[in-house]
Amino acid sequence: MPSQPLSTFTIDSLTVEIHPDKATTSQAAADCVAQHIRAALAARGSSRVIFATGASQYDFLAALVAAPAIDWSLVTAFHLDEYVGISADHPASFRRYLQERLFSRLPFAAVHLLTGDAPDPVAECRRYASLLAAAPIDIACVGIGENGHLAFNDPPADFYTTAAVHVVELDEACRQQQVGEGHFPDLAAVPPQALSMTVPAILDARVISCVVPDARKAAAVRATLQDPIDPACPASALRNHSHCRLYLDSASAGELSR
Repeated sequence: MPSQPLSTFTIDSLTVEIHPDKATTSQAAADCVAQHIRAALAARGSSRVIFATGASQYDFLAALVAAPAIDWSLVTAFHLDEYVGISADHPASFRRYLQERLFSRLPFAAVHLLTGDAPDPVAECRRYASLLAAAPIDIACVGIGENGHLAFNDPPADFYTTAAVHVVELDEACRQQQVGEGHFPDLAAVPPQALSMTVPAILDARVISCVVPDARKAAAVRATLQDPIDPACPASALRNHSHCRLYLDSASAGELSR
């Protein structure tokens, strides 16, 4: 039996679930994502899904890989972002991350990857945007950064761009998080730019699942839910989406006032 959340509530249009720990949080999110993928396959015969990376997604992806009754050969995969200038075999590459934890384990119909070391990053953004625009995205699986970023949209994020993918400058807080998660040895090694889906493009997904465990995300979660919806906290834009569910554990919910 799936574990029941400790608390469920809604802020604006966003539904929030709080679970006891990272494992139960990740399992609940994986169960919901799997259900939406099955529903899309039943309704349309295919599904298009976006995946996030980062340490917060490890347990979620492991649980999703183990989800039953999904014909992954009918699912097309995308991802949110990639560093500019690093190869697919770089230890910190998000392409490598997803290949090791997801794409090599399931028989996807297609996997579309952002090429961080493309010779022309702007042209790469256009190429990827055209792939995203080919059909609606059924579900986007995302997280929230320690500075409130959504994908690699650091504050202040552009809430109104018409682009689907763009080149972004990474702020120091974001780059320091990558060091803290063990992806790079020091701040100087973290690339200053990345390719990222934009906030409006993420919000275009039919359904959004956002998994945010750990105490280090507590301040960002509080800002996301309790501060005004504002580019100063990019993840606050999730409160405008009518089919978004935010999964927290007790630690990441630790600074909430309710």
